[in-house]
Formats: sequence, structure tokens, C-alpha cells
Amino acid sequence: MPHVTLNRDAVKKAEALIRGGEVVRDERDDWSEHAASTDAENRFLEENGWEEFAAWHLGIDQDASPETKGRFEFPLGDYRKVHRGAIISMESRAAQYDHDDIAKAAKQLLTLIDETDPDRE
Repeated sequence: MPHVTLNRDAVKKAEALIRGGEVVRDERDDWSEHAASTDAENRFLEENGWEEFAAWHLGIDQDASPETKGRFEFPLGDYRKVHRGAIISMESRAAQYDHDDIAKAAKQLLTLIDETDPDRE
């Protein structure tokens, strides 16, 4: 089983984006359609580099080679905005694979998304 650790820089980035309103309040099932395509992922990586690419992923596979896309797991969104659907999906998948720290961080991000929802009553 890969050794996946929590990317604390990605947590900070996600929190800042959410607080800044850079969030899509979609549902879990929407994420498969909203996730960045391989082409969009490659374009983002080419334009922004590995450090910024990493900042969009809550998990880092410590066993994978650096500067490979396989090193980064649990994407936050589409490289423009955090997606609520991605966070919901991430939380359950992280829990399923016993990545408790990532599941906990995802739950906290989901809470922040819901607390900052302008349509929330």
C-alpha cells in the first residue's frame, strides 16, 4: 500500500480559496464531470510547475517518484476553484483507504465550504 501523506500546503491553499469564494458548490456525483481532463492537467502542469500542481492535491504518495503525476492524489478541484464534489469524494475515498489525516482534512474543508455558503440559512 502506498505511503500517502497529507499535503498541508494544499490544505492552506484550499482554505484560502474557499474563504475567497473560489469554490464550486457541486455535489459528489458532479465531480466526475467537473474534474480536469488529462489535457487540462498537463497544460496546468506545463504552465505552473510541480509545486503549484502539488498544491492542488491533498495527498502525496511518498513512494512515487518526484515530478510525476502519480505522486499526487486527492485533487481539490479543477485548478481554478475548489470543488465541493471533489472534497466529498476525497473524504470517503481517503477513509476507505485508511488515510485518516486526509479524510479529516477533507471533512474540515467541507465544513468550511458549507459554513461560507452565501445561500446557507
